[in-house]
Amino acid sequence: MNEPLNPCELEIDLFCKGLRIGQSCLLEKDGRVVSRTRAGLGSGLEIVIPGGLKDIWMNAPVEEDFVLDSPYILVKEGDHYKVRDDRSKHHYEVRIPEEPKWVRSFTSMGTPMHKVGVLQGTYLGIYISNSCSFWYHKPTLGCKFCTTGLNVGVNEMADKDIKDVVEVCWAAKEESGATFVHLNSGFAGKDLGLDNMAPYVAAIKEKVGLMVGVQVTPSPNLWKYDWLIDCGVDHFSFCYEFHNPDIFAELCPGKEQMLGQQAFFNALEYTAKKMGKGRVSGEIIAGVEPIEDTLRAIDYITGVGAFPTVCIFRPTIGADMEYVPPPKYEDMRHVMEYMWNACRKNDIPIGLAPNIEVSLIVNPDDARYLPKHDMAWKMYEGKLKLMRTMAAPLFKQELKRRNVKGNPHEYPEGSPEPVMPRTEAAEAIAREAGVGQAS
Repeated sequence: MNEPLNPCELEIDLFCKGLRIGQSCLLEKDGRVVSRTRAGLGSGLEIVIPGGLKDIWMNAPVEEDFVLDSPYILVKEGDHYKVRDDRSKHHYEVRIPEEPKWVRSFTSMGTPMHKVGVLQGTYLGIYISNSCSFWYHKPTLGCKFCTTGLNVGVNEMADKDIKDVVEVCWAAKEESGATFVHLNSGFAGKDLGLDNMAPYVAAIKEKVGLMVGVQVTPSPNLWKYDWLIDCGVDHFSFCYEFHNPDIFAELCPGKEQMLGQQAFFNALEYTAKKMGKGRVSGEIIAGVEPIEDTLRAIDYITGVGAFPTVCIFRPTIGADMEYVPPPKYEDMRHVMEYMWNACRKNDIPIGLAPNIEVSLIVNPDDARYLPKHDMAWKMYEGKLKLMRTMAAPLFKQELKRRNVKGNPHEYPEGSPEPVMPRTEAAEAIAREAGVGQAS
């Protein structure tokens, strides 16, 4: 690489190669604490790569074994941080975001706030409920790339009290300017994922005023998504991880045995049609299955009007896939440019919501740096700019506290009898984990 990389290219290469920390760095003083929470993807260093089109937030791998061979090293020169590429000797200016004061504060119940929620980029992530039930099965049915079972209950609280969650949301909004909180959870058994989420969603909407996203395993009871929308959900996301059905079955055994890949497609398509373009995400991992399958996933997700959330595979410490090498930069650059073009071709609105920068992925609007800036690029960017201006008052209204329509503690009147997940094995997992059991 003789020419300097643009900000998105640097982001992609850092995801693939990692970042070594130079001795001149004072990250304990200057940066956010590196911690292993939730599924483990946020276990790197938060950095910001400035750019002319937009600044890019990313969570750079710094602790995994593959990082030792990285050509990139973070150095501090005076008051400024730079990423140096030892191959080309190029230097890239970066910013190290400070750790907010609230992260080391306590809730009124005495709970450390960093054990409730974590800033990943500019958005707040909160893992509701206890660890994913797949981890309690013998043998484990956890996804092979995930470390949720090692982190939840250790590095963060296993069960989050609603009052604690509300106070952390307030702190993140007031002190860090957060506009979006992402609530997620693992498999809960007996289709209780959305049920467990509803009270938290309503409380955040009524007492804080944030945009709220929810990510749980898909429900066969599609009417529950209407209920959650009435309770205040702004965004749903569905982690089906791999488009190739054989790889999905191999690396996500719990999801395959308890739910099946089609359940993710059903929920994704239903909510995307219900909520409109860009308000639902399909989440996949790039760099494990053949690239052709990843591109098909992007075509499918954008084709149904959803937002493609594409994670570059990270071999997280403690996962079954800890020693699987990360993907090649050239492949991932191709994937991310393809992602941007797919959003353009399918008219997916990207980058509209204020101050939502997800550091764990290459966001579709990060990838605007990658394609040729031809007429098609200019027309799409111009349209998005106009849409951002028109949507600003709507987002401003969305950040105000409001009463929700739905009752988060009861199913809507006239709802069908809930259908259980597709296999009895789900019930067995719930019994072993001690969660989601009938009273």
